[in-house]
Amino acid sequence: MNTLIRDFVTALNERRLDDLHDFLAADVVDHNKIIFGEPDEPGAAFEGIRMQLDAFDPFHLSVEEVVEDGNRVVARLLMTGTHSGHHPRMPEPTGKSFTVEAIFIFTLRDGRISEIRAVSDRLGMFAQLAWDWPDVA
Repeated sequence: MNTLIRDFVTALNERRLDDLHDFLAADVVDHNKIIFGEPDEPGAAFEGIRMQLDAFDPFHLSVEEVVEDGNRVVARLLMTGTHSGHHPRMPEPTGKSFTVEAIFIFTLRDGRISEIRAVSDRLGMFAQLAWDWPDVA
């Protein structure tokens, strides 16, 4: 397994937000709309990750499978968590837990993650947390 990705996941599981710069390029672009559809702006991932961890405690990522090809690493992850804090999609914590699968595609540059794309079971997550599905305009 790619050491950078393993160490990044460990830092997230340990909530070591101050260490994210060790794993993510300063201009990392996260195409996964983590919280509320934030723009694909360089560096926006740092705040998105912080907000996600604030909303879910406990939160845990388990690496189930990894495939590497050049500067790309694909990881199949199992995500678990409990909605215990404010989340822009559902501000009041429900106290409910979720377990969903996700596929992350990381692009690496100069020993750091420079781009993130992900697909996860959002419908399953929303159902488990008893959240309303967002309106799509």
